[in-house]
Amino acid sequence: MRVGEEIVHTAAEGNGPVNALDNALRKALETIYPEVAALRLLDYKVRVLEEKAGTEAQVRVLIETGNGKETWGTVGVSTNIIEASWQALADSMAYGLLGEK
Repeated sequence: MRVGEEIVHTAAEGNGPVNALDNALRKALETIYPEVAALRLLDYKVRVLEEKAGTEAQVRVLIETGNGKETWGTVGVSTNIIEASWQALADSMAYGLLGEK
């Protein structure tokens, strides 16, 4: 991913693919934005939007994040749960960093 003017390649492990994605995102950002360490994922929810579509259904991922002073929510939507999670995670980090600047 591009972090500022730098391209960062990283990988991480976690308790499942979404936690690994969160860990990799933090690992990529923390060297340039140490404020990321204060951001905490408080809640993670997945909702199926088109129940009758079965495994082809779109999902909505809702993430609540906090920094000890305030909390905010972000959303990702996709037919791919990992993509929807990425959208919500990336937006939560971006919002948290914008609030710190």
